[in-house]
Amino acid sequence: MKLKLITGLCIAVLFTSAVNKHEDPEKKVSYRVETIKMPEGLTSENGAVEFLPDGRLVACFTRGEVMTYNTKTKKWKLFAEGFHDPLGILVISNSEMLVIQRPELTRIKDTDGDGVADLYENVTDAFGISGNYHEYNYGPVKDKNGNLFIALNSSSPGGSMRSEVRGKIDTMGRDGANGLRQMFSAVPYRGWIMKLTPDGKLHPYASGFRSPNGLGFDNKGNLFATDNQGDWVGTSPLFHIKEGNFYGHPGSLIWTKGWNKGNPYHLSKDVLNGMRTKAAVLFPHGIIANSPTQPLCDNTNGKFGPFGGQLLIGEMNKERIVRVMLETVDGEIQGACIPFLDGHGLRKGNNRIAFAPDGSLYVGQNSHGWLGDEGIQRIIFTGRTPVDVYTMSLTSTGFDLTFTQPIDRNTAMNKSNYKMRHYYYEYHKKYGSDQFGLGSDLIKNITVSADGKKVSLTIDALKAGYVYELGLDNIKSQKGEPLDNKLVCYTLNKLRK
Repeated sequence: MKLKLITGLCIAVLFTSAVNKHEDPEKKVSYRVETIKMPEGLTSENGAVEFLPDGRLVACFTRGEVMTYNTKTKKWKLFAEGFHDPLGILVISNSEMLVIQRPELTRIKDTDGDGVADLYENVTDAFGISGNYHEYNYGPVKDKNGNLFIALNSSSPGGSMRSEVRGKIDTMGRDGANGLRQMFSAVPYRGWIMKLTPDGKLHPYASGFRSPNGLGFDNKGNLFATDNQGDWVGTSPLFHIKEGNFYGHPGSLIWTKGWNKGNPYHLSKDVLNGMRTKAAVLFPHGIIANSPTQPLCDNTNGKFGPFGGQLLIGEMNKERIVRVMLETVDGEIQGACIPFLDGHGLRKGNNRIAFAPDGSLYVGQNSHGWLGDEGIQRIIFTGRTPVDVYTMSLTSTGFDLTFTQPIDRNTAMNKSNYKMRHYYYEYHKKYGSDQFGLGSDLIKNITVSADGKKVSLTIDALKAGYVYELGLDNIKSQKGEPLDNKLVCYTLNKLRK
């Protein structure tokens, strides 16, 4: 989440051209957006959407309400209230859930069966609060061993600390170095992802985050988190989270066990850069995403279309959902991102996403002082297979593009239909980063598989540490339909050997 807006490029088109008046419009689109009617009088800044085992939607809103929604009767019911900026829900049963709010992780439960929570219980509050407005908390998500993970925002230099705080105070690096005001961590463990073990103890897990507004697992059990562009974050990233790793923002380092290096802001950029873990995927700012949110794995078994196992990620500043395709290269996860759904009824502020039992995707939207909208929308797969890039994979000489439908060979073999460039983002204390090392890449050779679904591109001199941005112009399916999305960006951390 952030205050800065940079106008992005309008890139993907999901819907096909105008349909014949005698044709069913539903058959000409792959995804349709519906808007859920919200309760009268509710400030519907959404903090989370999830589904109960019985199929009801449960949603929390940043003014403090937790509500259930019957998708059949279209009726809302208040389940709990009085929360402070609730931004995440983990469902335990039809009558019990965990909610992350600013002061704590809270258990709420309906013990008498009337559909309203009557038990509110503190699960953990073993982290600091300075009173800074930016100290939002996210999660929880649960791994296969029963561990819970929450993420704690860093504090903003644009806000103050209160005279009374919770937790130990350490103001080392409070305003950064050389007069530059930066996000900070004056109480533990701002800027960390934390692990709550089944014994109820909260442990610091990974550091270096600015505003990690989204946690999620892939279908292999890997934990991922997004962060937002700003100081020390050149463009918004998706991180593969591993215990003990540092992900780039220095403020949180003072809470590392055994830390003895003084003010982390006084360390050189080279030292910090050598300590940090790079993003698995970078979202080019103003191109793919300006403020990414929750990663969610498509485990719908085809109910939501052909992208099973891939990650979908919300985006606050654009009318967009982003899709991420991951692969492992030399033991590390990296991959590509592409618009999934742009506009066509989808609003901005796409803060939280959840799959319903029927495979449709519910999207909770939030503004809360940032660019965005409010309410909840639903995205439905119509059954029409989109014409899109399914995966972008690195080879030793370039990239393989696999498509959801067979591609027309003539348009796929035309080198002028591919525009590739590369660049990197600087790791520095400045807010955001320009594109550096910008250059164009010549497509030397193209091959198309016999089934028409894979296009292999050979290019000159791949470089590690760069984003490769590929524009796809005038490429069509064998049925003559254009691509739904014509731009895809690959984050190349490691070369294929």
